[in-house]
Amino acid sequence: MFEFYLPLLTFLLLVTLALYLLLRRRGDLAVYALSAALLCCAGSELFDLLAIANPEDWLSLKRGALIAESLQPFCFLLFALTFARTGGIPAISRPSKILLAAALILPLLALTNPPIQFFRSPDFGEEYLLFLTRFGFNFYIALMAGLATALFHLERTMVALSRPERSRVKLEIVGVGLMTVVLAIYYSQALFYRSLDMGLAPVRSLVLAIGTLLIGVPRLRGTAVSGVRVSRDMAFRSLVLLAISLYLIGLGLLGEGMRYLDMSLQRALFFFVAILSGLAVVMVLLSEKLRRRVKVFLSKHFYRQKYDYREEWRRFTGHLSAAHTVEELQQGILSFFCDTFACGLAALYLRREGESRYNFASGYQIDALDLAIPGGSPFVSFLTERDWVFNVADENPPELKQMLAFCREHEFTLAVPLLFESRLEGVVFLGRPANPDENLIYEDFDLMKILARQATSTLLSLRLSAQLNSAREMAAMGRVSTFVVHDLKNLISNLAMVTDNAAEYLDDPDFQRDMLETLHGTVARMKELIARLRNVAGPRALNLTPNDLRQLAENSCKLAGCEPVMLSGESVYALVDGNEIQKVLQNLLINAREASPPEAPIWLEVGCDDAPFVRVRDSGKGMEAEFIRQRLFQPFQTTKAAGFGIGLYQCRSIVEAHGGRIEVESRPGAGSCFIVWLPGEHGQPGTEKG
Repeated sequence: MFEFYLPLLTFLLLVTLALYLLLRRRGDLAVYALSAALLCCAGSELFDLLAIANPEDWLSLKRGALIAESLQPFCFLLFALTFARTGGIPAISRPSKILLAAALILPLLALTNPPIQFFRSPDFGEEYLLFLTRFGFNFYIALMAGLATALFHLERTMVALSRPERSRVKLEIVGVGLMTVVLAIYYSQALFYRSLDMGLAPVRSLVLAIGTLLIGVPRLRGTAVSGVRVSRDMAFRSLVLLAISLYLIGLGLLGEGMRYLDMSLQRALFFFVAILSGLAVVMVLLSEKLRRRVKVFLSKHFYRQKYDYREEWRRFTGHLSAAHTVEELQQGILSFFCDTFACGLAALYLRREGESRYNFASGYQIDALDLAIPGGSPFVSFLTERDWVFNVADENPPELKQMLAFCREHEFTLAVPLLFESRLEGVVFLGRPANPDENLIYEDFDLMKILARQATSTLLSLRLSAQLNSAREMAAMGRVSTFVVHDLKNLISNLAMVTDNAAEYLDDPDFQRDMLETLHGTVARMKELIARLRNVAGPRALNLTPNDLRQLAENSCKLAGCEPVMLSGESVYALVDGNEIQKVLQNLLINAREASPPEAPIWLEVGCDDAPFVRVRDSGKGMEAEFIRQRLFQPFQTTKAAGFGIGLYQCRSIVEAHGGRIEVESRPGAGSCFIVWLPGEHGQPGTEKG
């Protein structure tokens, strides 16, 4: 009796819910699809029940069940593709439409072929077992695959829902999923046994009844959700889940097949194949090239746009806001570009304030590069005028031949300009793509330019913030100098008192001793204060005259008191302000002495190559390349424990005011070398190097 009443009750529940859905909500394609799926399940329940009750007519009755079963994949798949989504049929992707069309082949086969083509049962009245023909075996395998596909799309919808929406439709999705799973398991008998045991029909009926109740509860309460957007990450994860599922199904088939093989060590061989194939699956899933290809395939065939711009913008801004230093910000920009466009290395070139050339600022999976890009080069003009992403694979102008050679040498394939208004602030070089065969389209380049705009804005904001901090530091120095001037006045008062009393007590030995101590102490304190605070705001107006650089170097050595100094070179004349250049050389010599061991020599060379120069070299500890790029010549940046960090900043300001430049070469443990390039006697600067 149980085998009779349970399918009947399930039939009534399915029909009642289907009619309720049709009457309560018209015009919703997902509701129509779900109602049709419920009616198909009800039809298979009814005809199977009648076949069991009338075994003499089981073949004709089974035809009705067969037709109802053949419609289930199409109805469930249509529901999974339209549930909680907008757009209806036009919004379904082309591959999914092909799957829907293919699912209609099953009812066509059921209608055009007699049941005897599908199964046979010599003693159906005694045992409810249907043996499948080859045609029936293939039919039920296809039917089971259709239900699995519907379940796959239903999982994508569930994952894409937000938490509040998921809680509202959780029971309905679980109910439909439960019905799909039990049908797929019921038909999987065809895969493993080439038969269908209708004695399991009551179990199927019980699970279908539970699924019907789960669907009916939220529908009776009127909860529904619409407008689901399946993100690309969720789609990719679903494909990964599908791949793992296929791997597990393959292992099951392998285990089942090996049961029929008369082989020794079957268990050991099975585990060996399972581990080896599992390793292969993991390696494939971890392949960055395959990952990129899958994402491109999903974007091409399932979405109108290749990128989810809202998500990319959110990720990029979050990436930038997580940086706490300039170095972290630059690394964050490069790493995000590489992650988004599947590249293996990147380099960032930036223009420093007050300079016309572009220097290497940061690298991702690449060492620092020595090449500097001149501001007036054809490459800079190309990026500025066209606002174009430079692609090595394109047909580029002949004047970019040198830059093409540079890109190929370092494996760069793309150069993204960092433009602010009409000024090029920097360049992001990308290279070593994970999938070299991928053809980039306009959407890739558009996203690159969008990210470049945001990166430029952030870098410039950080630069302006640093300049503002420097200005504040300067103002603070001005306030501090007020107190220093007060101390100087006190020192001057001490000197005035000494000179006033000298006329009367000059012959007194005790007065002489006190006077000398006062003079020595005052001079030492005044030298310390003046050395740290003079010309903080920059050099005054220049008095340009022809000067002998060797003579200026000799005078600087005497003033600096940095013996021993190895001076070399002949007289070279330059059009400079002698006092200001002498300050520069004096400061460089003092820095060299402080960085070197006490008795180590300092090398000072005067010469003329393309332009007059003075080279100061020491044998000190040297400097890191990152410190040279980011902090050297910046105000209030120093490696000295008691330094103000304004000496080299002042030196560069003086030299640049002359139209020259300062270059530095240094490595940790190998000392430092500063080269001051100056204009010639007629005021012509030398050719720029490096």
